Amino acid sequence: MQLIDTHVHINFDAFQPELDDVRHRWQEAGVVRLVHSCVEPAEFPGIQALADRFPELFFAVGLHPLDAYKWTSQTATDILNRAASDTRVVAIGETGLDFYKAENQQQQKEVFEAQLSIANQLDLPVIIHCRDAAVPMRDLLQEFWSRHAPVRGVMHCWGGTPEETQWFLDLGFHISFSGIVTFKSAVQIQESARLVPSDRLLIETDCPFLAPVPKRGKRNEPAFVRYVAECVANLRNVSVDTLAAQTTQNACQLFRLTVPPTSATADI
Repeated sequence: MQLIDTHVHINFDAFQPELDDVRHRWQEAGVVRLVHSCVEPAEFPGIQALADRFPELFFAVGLHPLDAYKWTSQTATDILNRAASDTRVVAIGETGLDFYKAENQQQQKEVFEAQLSIANQLDLPVIIHCRDAAVPMRDLLQEFWSRHAPVRGVMHCWGGTPEETQWFLDLGFHISFSGIVTFKSAVQIQESARLVPSDRLLIETDCPFLAPVPKRGKRNEPAFVRYVAECVANLRNVSVDTLAAQTTQNACQLFRLTVPPTSATADI
């Protein structure tokens, strides 16, 4: 079984003392590719160094909505140049809208739209963070589509209702589920996981956050994406092997990845 964790942050300090052990565990779990998200462009050199160390790691570059206040006239150029400088960059992000306690909603919208434009220019997908902002996110994307062109992408760590899920499916997005889907209280998210068409479904950890059951409360890590796969497979009444194969194929299609032959997995 091959798995792709489509959203990780292993550059965080919580991983540094034991990265080799963390990698060994993700290999043991069948994780053959990882997509490393980027909170701000300043992280880019460190993420590149991780990809040099772990060839199965690919990555994004972007500015998180909670860091929108850091945007300057040079940020767009920096993101564009960094994305164009390394063939291992497979997405722009994470970007999006986070209106939970936010007082800079208009600034977030402007910064997000600027990154959509970069993704459009480079023909890269976007990794979208959306918290308490589904309606303005939908409206902004619809307007961008009408003025420019559709952009490929994924609603990462998705926590929306089935109705909201359908909005973003209608816009052509993939939907990615994290460890939250394993939580007993996540009834609407579980309904969304049943709703998403097989060819738009992705899985992730968003590590080090949101460890899935049965690891809830611990530091999350890429190996735990297997628990997400098992939960979503159960919700959809398919085998975990089927779910793994479909989500791996979807991640390869969206991020233009390839995976090693099964026999070569242990040699990565």
